[in-house]
Amino acid sequence: MAQRKTLKQLFIPITIELLCFMLAGIIDTLMISSVSDQAVGAVGTANTYLSVFVISFSIISSGVIAVMTQFIGAGKKGIAYQARQIGLVFNLCIGVALSIFLLFFSKNVLEIVGIASNLKGYATTYMQIVGGGCFVMAIIPIFGSYLRAFGYTKEPLWATFSANVINLVLNAVFLYVFHMGVAGVAIATLISRIVNAVVVMVASIKIKHKEYKERTGNLKILLMIIKVGLPAALETACYNVAITMVIKFLNSMDPDGINVTARAYTTQVANFSYCVGCGLAQANSIMTGWFVGSGEYDKCDFQTRKAARIGIIIAAILDAVFAITAGLYMPLLSDNKEIIDLVQKLLFIDIILEVGRVTNLVYGGALKTSGDVFFPLYCAIIVMFLVAAGGSYLLGIKLDLLVIGAYIAMALDEFIRGVCVMIRWRTGIWRKKGLVLKA
Repeated sequence: MAQRKTLKQLFIPITIELLCFMLAGIIDTLMISSVSDQAVGAVGTANTYLSVFVISFSIISSGVIAVMTQFIGAGKKGIAYQARQIGLVFNLCIGVALSIFLLFFSKNVLEIVGIASNLKGYATTYMQIVGGGCFVMAIIPIFGSYLRAFGYTKEPLWATFSANVINLVLNAVFLYVFHMGVAGVAIATLISRIVNAVVVMVASIKIKHKEYKERTGNLKILLMIIKVGLPAALETACYNVAITMVIKFLNSMDPDGINVTARAYTTQVANFSYCVGCGLAQANSIMTGWFVGSGEYDKCDFQTRKAARIGIIIAAILDAVFAITAGLYMPLLSDNKEIIDLVQKLLFIDIILEVGRVTNLVYGGALKTSGDVFFPLYCAIIVMFLVAAGGSYLLGIKLDLLVIGAYIAMALDEFIRGVCVMIRWRTGIWRKKGLVLKA
């Protein structure tokens, strides 16, 4: 086994890495707020729409992590390296194509999906620069997943930490020295991601893949990757499309972008809680692959339930603290009293949202890594559009609850899906879905 580790050994560095990544967003928001609240809302909106495009990367990266961990668990590390190479080629091709498209057509995209008039200029600038570097975002998850699958979790952490330091320094230079506004923040973000990519690429050299002689047909591995990655990516795509619909509803609620800006601030604060749940889910998914590959199903079941319990407790506590203390830190981000009051209300609703989300992340991630990928997808298609998008329209616009109504709908969506995937996991159907077993 390639450096098999415990949940704690995987969870802590992965979570710190995610915290660093999320901190970059907080730093951007804090610094951009010195430009204007509209700039904050524009960047938050642009990032939401960008995530819809880069979802194509997860078709490969989601499948790659499942294939790598299961074959590592089965003692066939050479096939894990083979999966990385195949995934890298495909993601890089997609990344280059998206970079060219977003560099030239970001303004058209924003006009089609709809955005508050006060936010359009800022959002277009940010989307062109950051979106133009999509090829970098295609590389990072492949090398990062490769390192973590072999048990090397500190290297991706150092890559993210280094990128964050550079992002902070360049933000300050571009904003306060050269006064470049949103464009400066976007350039800093792109440069920091390039640094991240270089570090994980160099770190992956320590895995002596030439010592692992196992190989199989490239087509067979590619089909395995797509079998897991495509449904997982479609689920994420459904989520992003649903959230895009929600953002469009929020943009239509007021001409000044108050509601969408409140959502942007709330998301940045809630990301601290989210990254804990996401860290647990990623750590547990790695262990799920190892256990399923080696046939240790009971250990896998015990570990997943444990991770979910830990995540629920942490998410509930963190979000309660964030909601109660919002009046203390929000004035540092905005001087708009209406936005501050809205954010605090949204954070109380977010307690339910994050409890549901961490349940969904842990159990859903375990299902997908084990090979049981279609149930989470079906659940997402039904619930996301009916509850998250449909509920936001009903509660937010028709019942005039605005962003409060939209957040209630999103909380219900996460909670319902979390319960569904938890029940699915407990049926044990996933025990018969292993990729190595089928191979």
